[in-house]
Amino acid sequence: MAGGLLLCTAKESFLLKQVKINKMFGTVVVGVGIAGLARIRDLMNPMPSSPSEHLKLLGFVSRRSFGNIDEAEQISLEDALRSKEIHAAFISTENRSHEETIRMFLEAGKHVLVEYPMALSAEAAHELWETAEQKGKVLHVEHIELLTEEYKQLKKEVAGKDLVKGTLHFTGSVLDETKAGFPAFSGIARLTWLIDLFGDLTITSASREEQKDKNYSRMTVHFQTANKKPLTWIEERGPGMRREKKINFCFTSGCLENFPQAPRPAVGLFMQDQNLFAKKLLGQVSKEELAAEKWRILRCLDLAGMIQQQCEQPEKICS
Repeated sequence: MAGGLLLCTAKESFLLKQVKINKMFGTVVVGVGIAGLARIRDLMNPMPSSPSEHLKLLGFVSRRSFGNIDEAEQISLEDALRSKEIHAAFISTENRSHEETIRMFLEAGKHVLVEYPMALSAEAAHELWETAEQKGKVLHVEHIELLTEEYKQLKKEVAGKDLVKGTLHFTGSVLDETKAGFPAFSGIARLTWLIDLFGDLTITSASREEQKDKNYSRMTVHFQTANKKPLTWIEERGPGMRREKKINFCFTSGCLENFPQAPRPAVGLFMQDQNLFAKKLLGQVSKEELAAEKWRILRCLDLAGMIQQQCEQPEKICS
């Protein structure tokens, strides 16, 4: 009898695993800019034998009227929220609308993949994450900057070295902050690099220079690592500025001033991110990995909020 029960339990467990493996998740893409179109392309052409084969695109949502894109059908936001066949939403809208759109889909009982930053305030981010956990839904924040070959090679180069001091300087063209958010949020990809490379950071000072008549902005943030080593993050934008990252990381063994040579990626960045999201839906990511990722994302948003507060003090702004 006991042996029979054990056999039955093992068989049931196997069958449950098979159901999970064979499960399909209906998806919708919200927003069809460059990233949204890439999402539609990748959902319609998943990598063979990859977790993405468990995702089925059922439509896309846009404020503009497209009709169909290839074989993807345009549907209304209301239909996407109501549909019982849609289990997950890929949110590829402008930054300022992320928070509201995430909330709507979570409240409708859908899993969510959203581009960074997930919200333009740390408070909203924590609230959304709590909602996802209460609903038992996956909230996945895309961070493709951690998936680039350039970054992977940099992380290998930095691993095991003792930092003395470092600087990460980003330049780029002008952003509309009413849509993209404060630079600490719109540029959170760079902050994510620093946290992922060097661990938790403490802000020692943050300031911002603005020349509004020239559409110029420069945010400078000074951090300390857990070992009291200084790190500086500069986010600089202006008309015609080339999109570029410069590094100067000095270790006890020497300085790194150029990015290591990196091979061409075998798999596109959005596809890599999509596979990770699908793995989470299938329960194939460990609790430890999920907890570490949650900490990193929310910690970066917490720091971004603190940076904005410091920079917006009147004496910190030069016009």
